[in-house]
Amino acid sequence: MPDKEGATESLGVIRMASDIVAAYVANNKVSADQLPNLLHDVFGAVSALAEGDHTFAGSREPAVPISKSVTPDHVICLEDGKKLKMLKRYLRTHYSLTPEEYRRKWSLPADYPMVAPNYAKRRSQFAKDIGLGTAATSKRKTTKKRKTAKKRATSGRRKAA
Repeated sequence: MPDKEGATESLGVIRMASDIVAAYVANNKVSADQLPNLLHDVFGAVSALAEGDHTFAGSREPAVPISKSVTPDHVICLEDGKKLKMLKRYLRTHYSLTPEEYRRKWSLPADYPMVAPNYAKRRSQFAKDIGLGTAATSKRKTTKKRKTAKKRATSGRRKAA
């Protein structure tokens, strides 16, 4: 005897799939002979999601081989193959991914660079040239504190003997 909870969940999946197909058909031309296949495909995807089967999402191939994704002048995004100098902001704005999530998704090591090596060297040298990261060599000149009006008034008085 099938359990009642499983049957209810199955009906929910069927409803969701039929709602998705109805919305799609309302906005797109679909012939009558394609409708059963469309419903079957959508039902399969929705039921896989309902069961927690996310294997199709993680099995995607990177746009370029991981070994070729870091060149001296560029870091190539594994999501879409775009050549970039800095990857972190691009991932956040286009894919809503943090560097940690990106590394986890593509099974990359923790030290995988988010910046092209030559660009990082150039920025590092620029920072050193302007003195960032070093202790200040010259101290600020100290200025004399100005006397306030009250101090001036009291310092000018003589003590009565």
